[in-house]
Amino acid sequence: MEKHGDGRAQRAGEAARSDRASRKTQSYKHVKLERERPKLTKEGSAPARRPGGAQRNAPRQGGAAKKDPRATLKIIPLGGLDAIGKNMTVFECKGDLIVDDAGLMFPDDNHPGVDLILPDYTYVLENADKLRGIVITHGHEDHTGTLPYLLKDLDRQVPIYATKLTLGLIEGKLAEHRIKNAKLVEIKPGDKVKLGCMEAEFFAVNHSIPGAVGVFFQSPAGNVLHTGDFKLDQTPIDGVHTDFGALARFGEAGVDLLMSDSTNATNANFTPSEATVGVELSKIIGQAKGRVIIASFASHIHRMQQICDAAIANGRKVVVTGRSMIQNTDIARKLGYLDISDTDIIDAYDLKGVPPEQVVIMCTGSQGEPLSALARIANGEHRTIEIDEGDTVIVSATPVPGNEKAVTRVINSLAKIGADVYDKNRARVHVSGHAGAEELKIVLSIVRPNAFMPVHGEATHLRAHAKLAEATGVPPENVFICENGESLELSARGVRRGETVQSGIVYVDGLSVGDTSQDVLDERSALGAQGFASVAAAVSAKKRDVVGEVQVEMHGITGGDDPYLAKETAQTVKGALRRALGKDGGAKEVKKAARDALLSLLWERTKQRPMVIVNLLEV
Repeated sequence: MEKHGDGRAQRAGEAARSDRASRKTQSYKHVKLERERPKLTKEGSAPARRPGGAQRNAPRQGGAAKKDPRATLKIIPLGGLDAIGKNMTVFECKGDLIVDDAGLMFPDDNHPGVDLILPDYTYVLENADKLRGIVITHGHEDHTGTLPYLLKDLDRQVPIYATKLTLGLIEGKLAEHRIKNAKLVEIKPGDKVKLGCMEAEFFAVNHSIPGAVGVFFQSPAGNVLHTGDFKLDQTPIDGVHTDFGALARFGEAGVDLLMSDSTNATNANFTPSEATVGVELSKIIGQAKGRVIIASFASHIHRMQQICDAAIANGRKVVVTGRSMIQNTDIARKLGYLDISDTDIIDAYDLKGVPPEQVVIMCTGSQGEPLSALARIANGEHRTIEIDEGDTVIVSATPVPGNEKAVTRVINSLAKIGADVYDKNRARVHVSGHAGAEELKIVLSIVRPNAFMPVHGEATHLRAHAKLAEATGVPPENVFICENGESLELSARGVRRGETVQSGIVYVDGLSVGDTSQDVLDERSALGAQGFASVAAAVSAKKRDVVGEVQVEMHGITGGDDPYLAKETAQTVKGALRRALGKDGGAKEVKKAARDALLSLLWERTKQRPMVIVNLLEV
């Protein structure tokens, strides 16, 4: 595996590979792009070095943006501070605005029927005339997924800055949404882009996807460093390390506020190298007797490269299945980020006749999604791939919080068939792409920020990261744990809390965006957990009585098909309706009486509280 890793590191640095990838890119045009190089500012003189005995909060020289003692930079997180997902931050200074990342979050069991969860970007739309650009740190869905929806809502074209692979993934996403004429601008680590009165400088970071960058924002009010998602992998698959030199240079220039990835802040150790996964995968594939099926995230290009290398080293062909896996594999190969020859990869429809011991199948479904390729294979519903006793299945991912049950369900289905299943609890078939606590402290020590705001995490992660910042010397009063919508203001006076702006979440539910309320989700949850009951009755307004019989239908209720319970519920509701009508109650009061009577009886008989709908016909 080291031999393959070294080869890829060498290829990553060769200009010829870059040229070939560029030529391939020309044929990959899902949408009409305005490709252009950003206008790069000239490098300034070397910043003055801070004396060793200076205080952390002492002013430091440097930075291309001219300082204005009257200027204020607003930092407004709209997502990413209440969960790992839907990352989006706004930077606003002197009438100019930048959006940093535009991600989404996938729903869990608390969001029945919801497809996607977006951050509420109303503030961006209200200030669209100030928007100078959108900066994307890398190609994961939790940093790019909101882009199609945001672009549809903006009434003007806004440049999107990202690296080559990130733009390739964005292109595919925009094509799915039929968005044309997007202004996508390719950047590389080291580039500087002028965005109104602010400047964004990009630097390389190592993550679980190629082309990840962090951003150093310089403004008239001060400097902010956003690490993006990162880890300090010293044996990276593609040879790209997190740029320690850039971090040190930014520290010398003066970082007024550091925003850093908190995902693994509760992990007290260093995150293992991605290369260790490749060694384990090769070992498992080498000893497997039948076919090998590996489920991972479709965006984990480094993992896909290691799977391909291990398959080829063991004399197996690679098969790719699952819509997003096929799409991302195609994009990564065309852009030169996934190295596998045409002779070593075969179509799933061409599997017939190929011996099981000669294939490795890469598929989606590492999160137990019901319609994913792995779930369909486990249930015997896949069109081209079957699984037999003795086959090997590797789940090469960690379940996102909330998906554990779904993943366990799929693993159990595979075990019943007789498959030999590996997950991270059995072997090192997955490592995180995020820095552990020791790595986070290294970055804090190099950068030496005046103030710190942990980002990208749940409340536990943010607070753990805040303690790490204090341990490395950031004054407690300069550590800001924020909620989405709570802003910080950076000025010559330092960093302080600002006004709160509108924030929250927006549900994507089928073709509906933002129309699904919490009440609707509560109703769906009640339907799924408690069932449904419908009451139909005819009443006479003149006689103040019930006409005919009351009909009660019950679905998903224990004993709902019992004729005795059905008869009892009808009689109980009829009695409640007569009493309410006798008191000259209005339609609202009469319906409530029927609903309460039915709920009371069902709770007594079944200990369930279903959703109840009462329909009255006045005759």
